[in-house]
Amino acid sequence: MHSIMIAPCGMNCALCYAYQRDKNKCDGCWGAYEQKPNSCRKCSITNCEHLAKPGSKFCYDCERFPCTRLKSLDKRYRTKYHMSMLENLSNIRTYGIDVFVNNERERWKCAHCGGTFCVHHHCCSSCGKN
Repeated sequence: MHSIMIAPCGMNCALCYAYQRDKNKCDGCWGAYEQKPNSCRKCSITNCEHLAKPGSKFCYDCERFPCTRLKSLDKRYRTKYHMSMLENLSNIRTYGIDVFVNNERERWKCAHCGGTFCVHHHCCSSCGKN
């Protein structure tokens, strides 16, 4: 898991089923456009004009932070997947990307095999354990 896998919204793309699958694997929000699922290509957050500004890498750099779209995404992920984009962004801003990535590596590591859990399927992508 590397910092390049953290999307502008705070999503850890390494936890996404599209990144973890074997066929038509997505490279994450910062990866190649051609590899992304349509939903990611059309993402209003990744394509936000504020992120196109020099030096802007995460949504918290925006004067509109947190915008309506990000709040909606955060609510959906907190409810369905028990993960908060806003909390992730707060931790990145407070502790830095390296500390955040190290914490994520431990938080989402499978106790059974050491693989990485899929946030969308609630199981390990390596061994399938819940």
